[in-house]
Amino acid sequence: MKRTERLHALTEMLRRNGSRGCSAERLAREFEVSVRTVKRDLAALENSGAPLWSRPGPGGGYGLAIGASLPPVSLSPAQAVALMAAVSAASDAPYADLAAAGIKKILDVLDPRTRARADELAGRVWVNAPTSASRAIRSALEEAMAEQRVIRLRYTARDGTSTTRDVEPVLFASTNGQWYLVGWCRLRDGMRWFIVSSIERASVTKTACGGHSIQEVGEPPASARPVHERG
Repeated sequence: MKRTERLHALTEMLRRNGSRGCSAERLAREFEVSVRTVKRDLAALENSGAPLWSRPGPGGGYGLAIGASLPPVSLSPAQAVALMAAVSAASDAPYADLAAAGIKKILDVLDPRTRARADELAGRVWVNAPTSASRAIRSALEEAMAEQRVIRLRYTARDGTSTTRDVEPVLFASTNGQWYLVGWCRLRDGMRWFIVSSIERASVTKTACGGHSIQEVGEPPASARPVHERG
């Protein structure tokens, strides 16, 4: 394991152990290095800004302050590039712009060596980004979903028919490379799937949604999953 990766893994192990902490001997066994090397790594983490604590004597050890922010070495170059690649390949996804901004913040606090390695590796990953709806439309959809407010759409169906709909957003879904807004259509009085790229205009109203739930959409296919699984 390279040192940068070991520093990241060391930080994660200390964070997982919380207030219990870990002895230098245990850390050395875990990463198959000497106690001297572990102590040098811990010193490097502290110098980079990691809020480490230590307890001397029997039963003592090292730990990371609970609730503290992760230090600049919290990502390896490969992990940083994985985030960049995921967002770049899904630039049409909901909140993609916010994700890109978040990744930039992470990159800005990486230590210079890790950042340089991440930048070099990123140059070896090419993405042909998909076309997407206009930024204004996606921004309106994202706001309506986050605030749970009715959104007014000008929508063109597959048969070319255009209608204006007031929709209560329930969820975003991606299937077969296409993003959909799934919501309760007040015009049709039922749950409908709207292809995001077929939405011509979108404006957020001041009307609150009526509380339609994800369960009303139905069971997702076996291959579908939320972007974040609880627990």
